[in-house]
Amino acid sequence: MKPLNPFALTVSVPPHRHCGVTVRGRMFNILLAMLPAAAMAVQGFGAPAARVMALSMGAAVFAELACDYFMDRETDIEDLNAIVVGLSFAFLLPASAPWWLVAFGSAASIVLGKMVFGPLGGSPFCAPLIGWAVCRVSWPGHMDIDASMLATDLTYPLAQLKNFGLDAVQITDPGALFMGKQLGGLGAVQIAGVFLGGLFLVLRKHVSSIIPVGVLAGVAVAATLFHMADPGANPTATFHLLTGSTVFTAFFLATDGPSSPNRQVPMLLFGLLAGALIVVIRVYGVYPDGTPFAVLLANLFTPVLERIRPKPFGVR
Repeated sequence: MKPLNPFALTVSVPPHRHCGVTVRGRMFNILLAMLPAAAMAVQGFGAPAARVMALSMGAAVFAELACDYFMDRETDIEDLNAIVVGLSFAFLLPASAPWWLVAFGSAASIVLGKMVFGPLGGSPFCAPLIGWAVCRVSWPGHMDIDASMLATDLTYPLAQLKNFGLDAVQITDPGALFMGKQLGGLGAVQIAGVFLGGLFLVLRKHVSSIIPVGVLAGVAVAATLFHMADPGANPTATFHLLTGSTVFTAFFLATDGPSSPNRQVPMLLFGLLAGALIVVIRVYGVYPDGTPFAVLLANLFTPVLERIRPKPFGVR
């Protein structure tokens, strides 16, 4: 059996912690943390949500097995990372996503977001976001949540804000948004379930709280500044925090270990950068919820942020 790489984590946690917990154990805990949001997605969107999640996880597992076979490598599929990547990708899709889009995007997340960089822990980007970006650019119509979910009574607040302005947003009640009464990624908008799972990971120390706090603080500060500059066009920080995939990004995507910093100051700066970019893309970008692009851009700064090191005590 191959030795475990202590840096091969999908969550941001210093390598010396939890040395007795296997990669499989970490992945299993991440899956447990995603269960509440997954259950809420099935309750809210029904069988189509279960179909998307099951197909995405299956495609991710098949893609990794195929890559291991053609690359003549011993498979590590039992570490559950492919299932985590597949479920994370599914959380960003509309419940109406066609089967071929789900399968292709999930496979792309594994092939382009993980396997081409070698074993687990080598990718500079959060793997599920690679598949999402490929699908969003290639098939914008099928990835357009507002256009593909016409059969539901729920509305997409971020699309209403982007296309028609703040006055057109129909759902602004924080309680309704927190309970997932909005359109968006089928699992990512289940804010209550995502937040519960994120707290579980933090309390179990599988995720450091620094990056999630940084992301949420970055969103809050940037949104507040935009709101103060033009309150008639820009919503409050609460709206940005409780819509789209902000909370899911803070706890599950931005904390991807290989693509995010592993020391405290860089982690905080990384989170603040990702959070600020979320709001900037929503205000100036063409995508209603460009949260995945914000994290991918922040991933590019990880090597630079890792170079920020405090001077030894007593050194000028």
